[in-house]
Amino acid sequence: MINGKHIAVVMPAYHAEKTLAVTVGEIPDLVDIRILVDDHSQDQTVAVARRLGLLVFQHDRNYGYGRNQQTCYREALAAGADVVIMLHPDYQYTPLLITAMASMVAYDVYDVVLGSRIIGGRALMGGMPLYKYISNRLLTAFENLFLGVKLSEYHTGYRAFSRQVLTELPLLENSDDFVFDNQMLAQCVHFGFRIGEVSCPTKYFEEASSINFRRSVKYGLEVLATTLQFAAQKIGLLHLPRFSPQGRKLETERESYYASHKESAHSSSNRNPRVGICL
Repeated sequence: MINGKHIAVVMPAYHAEKTLAVTVGEIPDLVDIRILVDDHSQDQTVAVARRLGLLVFQHDRNYGYGRNQQTCYREALAAGADVVIMLHPDYQYTPLLITAMASMVAYDVYDVVLGSRIIGGRALMGGMPLYKYISNRLLTAFENLFLGVKLSEYHTGYRAFSRQVLTELPLLENSDDFVFDNQMLAQCVHFGFRIGEVSCPTKYFEEASSINFRRSVKYGLEVLATTLQFAAQKIGLLHLPRFSPQGRKLETERESYYASHKESAHSSSNRNPRVGICL
């Protein structure tokens, strides 16, 4: 808890058995709620998560990264979280920044905080492939131009959100794929939420998840489309549910795609009794 606010860490997982324990081991004790959502992994991710005392939810099939995040945020809100940090369980981002990121939201400095791999100038030293670094910089420049803000990057998977952001954004209008991240930030800008950044070192290694070149190209094209849709919405050429206050939101929809619903074992630091388990 920070400033009287309950802090949740959510981890969207897919085949994360090798890196989950080391990731969880560095999560600060101030975190009240620890949730893992498994997108139908075929490895031991769920078993490892249960041994670590996490609140675990599993999809009945592989829906994609965007749907995984929707489940993460829905369950964090149901657990009573005031601040929610999304942390990838592949240990690419250090959990040691959770306190700083959560504090910036808990003390109402920002509504959204991003862990930027670019600010510190060490992304390439951390192993980011050159083509990804170049595309990151080009896409970010394009987005800054059309979204009218100045962020160092839009493509980090390390993010903190206030409860208000997660309840007010029409997140169910977004993609189930990787572009969900970008669509969500475009929504944050459109609805006027304050976005801050902190420098975050990154590590690329064999066990760390990373989309391949083909998927990266698809993601890049979808980012360009999202940015242009934002611009068209702003000048009145489009009227998309994604940018409408009437768009579908997390708390107005019930889940129907979980593998099972049973009470799971969880650590004493987790205070919420509403728990899903994936068997």
